[in-house]
Formats: sequence, C-alpha cells, structure tokens
Amino acid sequence: MIPFKVLFLSEGNMNVLSCSINTLKELYDISGVEVGQDFYWKIGGFQVHAQVLITSWVVIAILLGSTTIAVRNPQTIPTDGQNFFKYVLEFIQDVSKTQIGEEYGSWVPFIGTVFLFIFVLNWLGALLPWKII
Repeated sequence: MIPFKVLFLSEGNMNVLSCSINTLKELYDISGVEVGQDFYWKIGGFQVHAQVLITSWVVIAILLGSTTIAVRNPQTIPTDGQNFFKYVLEFIQDVSKTQIGEEYGSWVPFIGTVFLFIFVLNWLGALLPWKII
C-alpha cells in the first residue's frame, strides 16, 4: 500500500487527506460496470430492464423538479434558474430553426423534450454507480 496525500481546496482553506491506492481502488470498484449483471422485473408477463426503468423515472423527476423549482415564481429580473432554462430554450430554438427552417415553432416542444431527456439520461447513466443499488 502506497500512501499519498490528496489536497482539497474549500473557501481558501487547504485540507490534506491521507489516502492510499486501496481506498481509490475501492471507490473505483463501487462505480464499476459489470457485463451481464443486470436485473429484470416481470411486469404483466413482460420482462422489463429495471435499471433502465429506474433511471428513466429518475430523469423525469429531475427534469420536472428542476423546471418546477426554477420557474414557479417568475421575476422581472430573472433568477439563476430562469436564466439557465431560458438559455436552454433559446439553444433548442436555434438548433431547431437551423435544422428545420422557418416552420420550426411547432417542433420546439417535442425536440426540446427529447433532447433534454436523452441528454440528462446519458449523463445520469454515466455517473450513477449501479453497484451501490
């Protein structure tokens, strides 16, 4: 075991935490992906991939929760959440306009929903350590 020090910077303070290769290996093992170790549920005679179902519902909850919290009380001077979602909406409108043309307006809700769902789903699938669950 080779000990080493990891520096954490927080609000101007430098904290030193002693670590070892084994500690980092354990963290890496927890987040590891293992082939063939998926779990399934039987729902109404159908076999459902449970990890996909759970991740999809978590993404739906994240998107609905974050938009509800960010835009529930609109302000004249927008808050950070309102600015973020306005930026996302303008990005989706711009991409839709350049790809579809001038009749892009009716497609923005559909394209935005699909884009945000897939984007957050990909990030959550990459970051969620399935070994913990």
